[in-house]
Amino acid sequence: MFQPGDRVRWMTTGDDGLPLVRYGFVGGLNGDATRVAVMLDGELKGDRVVPHAELAPVEIGTVELRLEGADLLDDPSLRQGLVNLWTAEADQAGLEIRDVSPLGTGVREAGDCFALAELRAAGQQWVLKALPDASGHDMICVRANPL
Repeated sequence: MFQPGDRVRWMTTGDDGLPLVRYGFVGGLNGDATRVAVMLDGELKGDRVVPHAELAPVEIGTVELRLEGADLLDDPSLRQGLVNLWTAEADQAGLEIRDVSPLGTGVREAGDCFALAELRAAGQQWVLKALPDASGHDMICVRANPL
């Protein structure tokens, strides 16, 4: 259950039908366990009521970058760029990331998964990985996993 002031990530669909991620703070609970009032970053008009199921706490392991184009994993120079894109997403989420050490053009792991970088956050070591999205669409997912 979320508490007022918790940093959250809202995963929804934009007007264009594409996935959209927004960040904000829990503004309050309205007594309905299925909905939460959220103050979204960059919105001045107040709280927005969001379904609880669409929210996730902002933690190093929950910040994901999802991009269209599974071919992003095929090109070594594009894989290198994914490190900077994910770091920008983590910054937007409000996380403090330290000691990002890219692993060149990535180290291939099982299947089409690539280890892209090692980093330090939340007092522990993480490895940044890029892999095809589990949804089966032409998308990739970049996320940090504990080392």
